[in-house]
Amino acid sequence: MEKTYIAHKTAVIDEGCSIGDGTRIWHFTHIMPGAVIGKNCNLGQNVVVSPEVVLGDNVKVQNNVSIYTGVTCEEDVFLGPSMVFTNISNPRSAIVRRDKYEKTVVGKGASIGANATIICGNNIGSYAFIGAGAVVTKEVRPYALVVGNPSRQIGWMSEYGHRLDFDNEGIAVCPESQEKYMLKDHTVKKIS
Repeated sequence: MEKTYIAHKTAVIDEGCSIGDGTRIWHFTHIMPGAVIGKNCNLGQNVVVSPEVVLGDNVKVQNNVSIYTGVTCEEDVFLGPSMVFTNISNPRSAIVRRDKYEKTVVGKGASIGANATIICGNNIGSYAFIGAGAVVTKEVRPYALVVGNPSRQIGWMSEYGHRLDFDNEGIAVCPESQEKYMLKDHTVKKIS
């Protein structure tokens, strides 16, 4: 069967993983058995994708990111340089907890900034925007903008990555796409 992805000669691709058409894998990246990578993904230098990780189509993983067992990224997710996922909430070197990996789902279109840390078991909503260096210790709502350590929500983002400014009726317009959003009961929905 012909390979339909591109991998640098220094990349290590283990048997038993699945890699979609058009995906690009760069220097010193390691894809482990059982990993599933969608179409048209881009994995930068020094990336590790552990067993059973799932990356949807068009996921962009920047340099020096390790994606551990228990993590699923839906399509169009952006993982910034050197961001970190954890997968066990109480690790100890002397205690083996490989059967205790916690699950984390990163929703469609979400962006996680450089050097951010996602503590396992905290899902990231679709189109959420995690600021650089943030430490996520709880669920993040769809379209939420979170920053800081521990992270806190400071606003809402459009699907194009612009901060939304809601009027008195709870309506905001993305300055780039002109798409409209509604804020009601601490939940944002696109309405056009």
